Amino acid sequence: MEYTIDAKGKKLGRIATEAATLLMGKNSPDFSRNTVADVKVNITNASKLDADAKKMDTKLYNRYTGFPGGLRTDKMSKIVEKKGMGEIIKKAVHGMLPSNKLRAIMMKNLIINE
Repeated sequence: MEYTIDAKGKKLGRIATEAATLLMGKNSPDFSRNTVADVKVNITNASKLDADAKKMDTKLYNRYTGFPGGLRTDKMSKIVEKKGMGEIIKKAVHGMLPSNKLRAIMMKNLIINE
């Protein structure tokens, strides 16, 4: 099954929760936690997402290089500048999926179009 979500004028969290529930298959009657749903989710108009200027400057994303003292912090605006709004949506959906072996497979079923 294929679903399309239009991100134009919507908030980030609303889109991410909708995409996460569809990717997990929670809307289907044959839902089970130990299987990946046969679902593709397309998110269109990602660049027209409704993001506040305050959130762009205050929201921080952390990553770790693997070396001592290697914690790196980036602002949301810097990530959008480098990789686009699609990366922000990916990070939000990734955080809302269960952290197990199926998460990577579910993320492959997410398609984001700027």
